[in-house]
Amino acid sequence: MTAQTTPGGGLSALGSAGAVKEILANFNTAPDGGPTKSLGTEMLHGPGMVMDIPTSTESVTQVMVSVTDEEIAWPVLSRLCKVRNWKLVDLESGRTFG
Repeated sequence: MTAQTTPGGGLSALGSAGAVKEILANFNTAPDGGPTKSLGTEMLHGPGMVMDIPTSTESVTQVMVSVTDEEIAWPVLSRLCKVRNWKLVDLESGRTFG
């Protein structure tokens, strides 16, 4: 998941890690309270998906989404992209949504 691109071709920020976590909490996506899996990222669990957000940078420009149940995750991801004006890129097919 990414923000819209800037006129120079780079990615605009989704927000700080804290701000992104607050946004995702509104879509029932949050940490599960377990230990962190690696340095510099935090795993968030949502309906039919797991998201990894970077925590080692000032601003987040991308979030890695792993879908575990497409029927449950897709409506949430579609709504998130529409409400926040974010884009979702399928790395396998290259298709862009949002």
